[in-house]
Amino acid sequence: MNEYLKTDVETMADYEDHFDDANPWNRVQEYLEKKTILPVKIEGIVNGGAIAIVEGIRGFIPASRLSLSYVENIESYLLKDIEVRVIDVEPENHRLVLSAREILKEREDAAKKEKIAQIPVGSILKGTVDSLQNYGAFINLENGLSGLVHISQISQKRIKSPAAILHVGDEVQVKVIGTKDGKISLSIKELEEPEEEPVETVEIPPSEEIGTNLGDLFKHIQL
Repeated sequence: MNEYLKTDVETMADYEDHFDDANPWNRVQEYLEKKTILPVKIEGIVNGGAIAIVEGIRGFIPASRLSLSYVENIESYLLKDIEVRVIDVEPENHRLVLSAREILKEREDAAKKEKIAQIPVGSILKGTVDSLQNYGAFINLENGLSGLVHISQISQKRIKSPAAILHVGDEVQVKVIGTKDGKISLSIKELEEPEEEPVETVEIPPSEEIGTNLGDLFKHIQL
């Protein structure tokens, strides 16, 4: 290839790459693919959400995506700095949708896992029965976390349902028997006093009633 022609081709390719990079819709599409966290300022409040500008493009943040909980007063977010991700890009419709919720959820989950990891197995905690399921009971713990008491860990007695022993709102004492994958496994039965095994009694007859042969020796013994 002619050296000058090659240079022209490379220059044109560089120009096209630069043109693609300069296209704001291409950049926000890249933010979507890479799940990039973007700091933005809320520039306006509209029906059902808020507006923020990303790469010069007007992005819409639904009210349900502003926080982990229901936002009663969206106006309070006006001019507030938050972090968002791009969750939908439609250049042909000039549509750009942003969300803060996923970022907040990931950080909340990470903080929860770290907090759970710091709880020693064997710890004894107080809690309140939050809900009952066929497979066990969920307990709200005193440290703000929650855990599950599997039905097999509720009582030393065999039960058909957690409701046979527990009720929503009951205050209970539980033992941490496991922490894995951000979940806490609890036990109530491990804190119960072990049931005493029935003692077999053997009645020994008076010596004068005991014969000398084996039949006489054991005929009065009751097991």
